[in-house]
Amino acid sequence: MASIEPRSFLTSLFEAAVVAADPEAAIRANLPEKPKGRTIVVGAGKAASQMAAAFERLWDGPLDGVVVARHGPVEKCERIKVLQSAHPVPDEAGLAASSALLKLVEGLTADDLIVALVSGGGSALLPAPPTGVTLEDEIAVNRALLASGAPISAMNVVRKHVSRIKGGRLALAASPARVVSLVVSDVPGDNPAFVASGPTVPDRSSLEEAREIVARYGMTLPERVAAHLSSEAARAPEPHDPAFAGNEVHVIASASVSLEAAAARAREIGVEAAILSDAIEGEAGDIGRMHAALAREVALRDRPFAKPVVLLSGGETTVTISGDNYGKGGRNSEFLLSLALDIDGITGIDALAADTDGIDGSEENAGAFADGASVRRMRAAGADPRAHLARHDAWSAFAASGDLFVPGPTGTNVNDFRAILIR
Repeated sequence: MASIEPRSFLTSLFEAAVVAADPEAAIRANLPEKPKGRTIVVGAGKAASQMAAAFERLWDGPLDGVVVARHGPVEKCERIKVLQSAHPVPDEAGLAASSALLKLVEGLTADDLIVALVSGGGSALLPAPPTGVTLEDEIAVNRALLASGAPISAMNVVRKHVSRIKGGRLALAASPARVVSLVVSDVPGDNPAFVASGPTVPDRSSLEEAREIVARYGMTLPERVAAHLSSEAARAPEPHDPAFAGNEVHVIASASVSLEAAAARAREIGVEAAILSDAIEGEAGDIGRMHAALAREVALRDRPFAKPVVLLSGGETTVTISGDNYGKGGRNSEFLLSLALDIDGITGIDALAADTDGIDGSEENAGAFADGASVRRMRAAGADPRAHLARHDAWSAFAASGDLFVPGPTGTNVNDFRAILIR
């Protein structure tokens, strides 16, 4: 244990988690049977281009298709067109991309196969407002959801009722073609209908639930959206609709699998690993304090786990923003800044929190590192960590202390990765 460099160790666990979510290996194990008719690939999400390129390499028959990735570097494809749109706030390019997907699946037969490559982030990448609702309205809905503090599952219930493509509607449009959905899950619990708001996977949540969520979180929605949600036109298709009969859904990568891979890597190196949960939700700052309390208990009292040990967890935390006074950063950086404040001065604790897609929030970092001296380094650099946390500006605090973690885009997305090493 004495020879282990903490940050290299934590980075190796992150890398093991990402490799376990590699799209090509996961798709290879879940290739559908070839159809009598056409094979068409559709998809959306942060891993869309990587999944599309992998499918091209693995599929030895004819195919064509369109997938939608976020703006930025993408994997090159030969037969599948890669469109790009904005995340986390939708844009006009996303509107055009949604139309392209819906047009592509028109006029198919029961002999045709749709392969849907779906990963996290697809909700924002595929804006498709219903009749009478504008793109600006959908953007306002997205911003209201992001600021509400609602968990991702609740957000997606609302999103699928304010869309022409989410909530299984893309698969409905493709009927009677068979649809096989290959899903890289970024949601706690791995419900495939919640990943990217389920463009090809309907779920049992109702229009009434969407209305209740809007009320519960006090969301202010545009008048046209409120009017739409009050009408039956907003009701999404249900899983028992005959149009979905014969379709298949496979979750091919998830936080659970990635955390197991990270735990295995830790044990190979000689450090025991404890997976706390792959489905942690809640305010990032609160979850950070909870993890810090557990790490302190281990560091100071060797309970409930004996040192040395690495605590692993996943899921998707939330950052609730109120007002306009906020800075840079994402939920993983905010989690870690909260944790850093609560382990200040304690030696032997090192932590990494990062988004497995390589981007946390709006900047280029996946997350950050923290230890018992992080707060001291921030203050020495002129940063006030508590003030940064209060205004959701964790990126600036970790930039000041030199603790940002910047691996670059990974090509997959199974959500938050947290590792806390107690030596």
